[in-house]
Amino acid sequence: MTTDHTLVQEYLIKGWDFVRAGEASCEIKNMLKQIGIPQDVIRRVAIASYEAEMNVVMYARKGKIRCEINTKQVKITIEDEGPGIADVNLALQEGFSTATPEMRELGFGAGMGLPNIKRNSDFFKIYSNVAKGTKVEMVFNI
Repeated sequence: MTTDHTLVQEYLIKGWDFVRAGEASCEIKNMLKQIGIPQDVIRRVAIASYEAEMNVVMYARKGKIRCEINTKQVKITIEDEGPGIADVNLALQEGFSTATPEMRELGFGAGMGLPNIKRNSDFFKIYSNVAKGTKVEMVFNI
């Protein structure tokens, strides 16, 4: 990338749509490869965006992923309309999960989603309102 312009892409996510779950993060990963983002950054973005996308699929009615890319960083913002998170600090602890038995049967619910997002991001912020939804901001330096 040789300009300071920002490329912006948005993806809609439907809650409980496990058939299409992961498609948005896969498209982001492929886009980053096509424009020549370093592989280590792509790996971290792919992990964090997939974890966040799956949280929307599992817990929210719907959500949106916004990906902004420029020469210095990749910024991913995910907003959902869902139950929100009552205790964000607790949700950030490795192993904590509110997954249902059905989610666990599908192989989810290890309680590593938010910790993996935070660990792979250079900047991480989460905002949540119970009964309204959650917003997660992640930045990855290039």
